Formats: sequence, structure tokens, C-alpha cells
Amino acid sequence: MKTFALCLLFTCLFSTAGMTQTNDFFDDAETLELGLPVIEIAGEVGNPGPVDFSKLPKHSVIVKEARFNDGNTQFVGAYRYDGYSLYDILNAIVLKKKSDSIFPPPVDLYVIVENNIGERTVFSWGELYYPVHRHEVIIASQVARIVPVKTKNQWPLPIGSRLVVGADFFNERYLANPRKITVKSYARPFEIKKGMRPMFAPLLSLYSGDQKLTELKSLPKALAMREYPSIFYGRGVGIHATSPIKGFVLKEVLIPYFKINAENLRTGYLVISGKDGYHAVFSVSEVFNRNDQAEFMIYTLDKDEDGGRFKIFCPADFLSDRAIKSAEALYFETIIGK
Repeated sequence: MKTFALCLLFTCLFSTAGMTQTNDFFDDAETLELGLPVIEIAGEVGNPGPVDFSKLPKHSVIVKEARFNDGNTQFVGAYRYDGYSLYDILNAIVLKKKSDSIFPPPVDLYVIVENNIGERTVFSWGELYYPVHRHEVIIASQVARIVPVKTKNQWPLPIGSRLVVGADFFNERYLANPRKITVKSYARPFEIKKGMRPMFAPLLSLYSGDQKLTELKSLPKALAMREYPSIFYGRGVGIHATSPIKGFVLKEVLIPYFKINAENLRTGYLVISGKDGYHAVFSVSEVFNRNDQAEFMIYTLDKDEDGGRFKIFCPADFLSDRAIKSAEALYFETIIGK
């Protein structure tokens, strides 16, 4: 009886002091309900309609939110969000790609999320289904502040459900009250040449829409070269190679040619195609706005190597399917007006 009384006393003391009984720093504050929206799936799918959240598991992401304020970082707050991942929401849909008969891989797909007042943002299919860290894009139905123990700062809380992107540095793709998810494939035609050997592209052309901006024949030596250990593992044949990759950060090569602002982080995407017509979509945010330092890389191969000159490497992807060989063209696109 005395032991029970002592345990009860210590429990009360710890509770009064506001201390947690676990080692989890992220559940100390009150969890608040944001509610769940009615969300419609549309686009190039065979089974459009509303999302049934009752069949989906919940996931949590922890974020330090900041806004892109004229290039400066404007801190908003630190939070834990609980909700339902786009990975799970789109997992049961039946894809009906317009380009399927010509180019079956899903790497040319992108996903537009729209809210109740018409605001929209974009994700590549690859960043939802290919990454090492899955379930980081969620429709949040709950939120809790991550409160510093000394200052006790109370960060402002959102009202209503929210699209949250755990891997983004700036929260420009966060969207209040999402209502619609649309799946699309990239419409620009490419000539597909399967099994092209040998394959070599001497230069990489950069476009903004249909406007050619420049041609890259080499990579800038002024930039710092990086080396990544790598295991190239594809969805088709499995292991390709385990050699380290030496190259340059893709965004550092592209920054002189493309304007990076809040709108482009929210609505922009890139399409990179190889000499053989193989191409993949990348959101502007996943290339220019990461908070995990798993930066996309570009490096060169010799002419006598398979897929020579420029190659794209995606360290954040578990699968190698978006690693473009003999990269010949890069298009900067936006969902505005589409």
C-alpha cells in the first residue's frame, strides 16, 4: 500500500512539473484536432472519387516551419502533425496514364493538390513513391506544438486540416483545407528509343517552357564537388552498381537560369529527358527546397561509358528509376494555367 502511495505521489509531482513520462520530446504538448476534409481524387485514374480515410493508417511528421520571405528564412514554429499520407491515399488508385502505350513507367506523373479556395501545389510521383523516407507528405488531421522547455514559446496553430510536407525547408507547399488531388502525366512528346546503345548526349539544353535558355557543355568547376556513396537499385533488374558518385549539386548548377521564389516552389516542376527519350518529373521543391541535405546530383560520364556526358543521381530515392542517363533536355514548367 505504501509503495502504491509513493508511486502515486511521484506521478503527481512529475505531472505538476509538466515533465513527460516517456523519452519522446514530441508528445509533451496538447494534441489538437484539425478535422478531416472531404477530398476528391481526379485526373488520369480509373477509379476517381472521394477518399475513404477510415481504411488508412495515420502517420506523424515533425517539422520546423519557415516561410520564403524574399529569400530570407522567416521562422513560423515547430510542430508535430498527425494525418494520412498521400502515399496511402493514392496507393489504391488505378492509373490510366495518357502516355501509357508509349511510355509506361510512372516517373512522368505529377500530382496537383488543390484547396477550397483554389490554391494549388504540385508533387512529382517520384517524390511520393520512390523516396527512402516514405509517408512524409500528409493531410494532417491533428497538430501539437513542439514547445521549447525554457522559453515555453506557443507557436501559432493552423485552423482546419492541412497539407504538410515533412521534407521541405520552406513551407510554401503547405496548403490549408485541401479538397482535390489530381494525377497527371507530362504532355510533351518524346521520341522513345528503347535499348539505345551506345548512348551519348554532348550537351544538356535548359528550357523554361518552350524557350531555350542555354546549353550546358560542361559543369562549372567553381562549384564544390561532392561524393556520395551509392547503391544503384532499380525496380526492374535490381542492383546496378555500388560505386560512389562524384559530381555537383544539381540546384547549384541550375540556380543561375531559373528564378526560385515562393510561387515556383509551390507550383513549379522540372522534366529531365535523356537521349533515348526516357524522362522523369521532379518538383521544384524537391530539387531546390530540401531540409535533409539529400541533394540531387549531376555528374559526367565519358563518351565511351553507357549513358555518357551528363547523368542525374537522386540520393533521396530508394530506387534508381529517376536517374537519367545522357541527359539531353531539362524543362522548367509550372501548373499555373494547366
